[in-house]
Amino acid sequence: MVVPPPPNSAKSSSAAAASTRIPTIDLSSITTNRQALSKLIVEACEKYGFFKLINHGIPQDSVSRVEEEAISFFAMPTAEKLATSSQNAPPINSTTRIGYGIRNIGCSGDMGEIEYLLLSARPSSVSQLALSLSKNPSNFSRVLNGYIQEIKDVACELLDLMAEGLGISDTSIFSRMILDDHNVSLFRINRYRPFPDDIINHPPPNTIGFSEHTDPQIFTILRSNDVGGFHISVNDGSWVPVSPDPTAYFIIIGDLFQVLTNGRFVNVKHRVATNIEPKPRMSMAYFAAPSLNALISPLKEMVTSNQPCLYKPFTWGEYRAHIYSLPLASSKLDFVKIKPN
Repeated sequence: MVVPPPPNSAKSSSAAAASTRIPTIDLSSITTNRQALSKLIVEACEKYGFFKLINHGIPQDSVSRVEEEAISFFAMPTAEKLATSSQNAPPINSTTRIGYGIRNIGCSGDMGEIEYLLLSARPSSVSQLALSLSKNPSNFSRVLNGYIQEIKDVACELLDLMAEGLGISDTSIFSRMILDDHNVSLFRINRYRPFPDDIINHPPPNTIGFSEHTDPQIFTILRSNDVGGFHISVNDGSWVPVSPDPTAYFIIIGDLFQVLTNGRFVNVKHRVATNIEPKPRMSMAYFAAPSLNALISPLKEMVTSNQPCLYKPFTWGEYRAHIYSLPLASSKLDFVKIKPN
């Protein structure tokens, strides 16, 4: 797969400028000025649908232990990894299978230079699948479940801050969605394979690791190693490279959040181009999602005379069943938009 041609010089300048403006949120300021912090987060979500999170409180040791487990898994012989393939793993619902996958990143033929491990974010599911993923399943379960819980805690803190910044009276309305016992949040580890040594000096142009898309869930918390390749799309259509920072996380607003906020938050398009480095890019993503029967519609505080309701109600299960029949780059929210009279 190939990235669209490079933007013209005007857009290149715009992209470079946007790259320097991507907001950084310091979560440690929550103890000194929570109100100002919530306002900054909302502004970032409205303008970019994306921000960098620093001083998040997740220990580097937790990250390193997950990376060690991931490196160990991806180093297994292909036949052993394929035994845990998402084609063989039990489905957690009608559209999602957990386990190992390679190259195939969408249900409509989307391909990328990637291999990945997709897990339900529920502890019992991780523990069950660990039996086929690791030679030390108890350690695998302990490490991944501990890390996922830390990420989930940060997710809930951010969701409450977002509700406060939006002026929503029920400030836990978003976090309750992912605390629901029946939530279908996911955790995914991606490994983008580097170019072989014989072509690293003459790689194919603009090869895609993961093609452009928006995330359908509420939001994504992404962390990667020190290898680049991640881009977001800004308002003028330019693709902006995001410099890697292994000590930080990147928050990506998803489709459901755009609906819940009646369009105030934007679901940013993003992609990963394979990097011309001998070291593979590895990322870990937590996709915060509600239960399948959760009813999604714009919150009452988000609907005004100046901003009438833009989306019709739907359940997360209905939306997800629909979008998985579409190509990855589709404008998936068209399905639930209210058409003007």
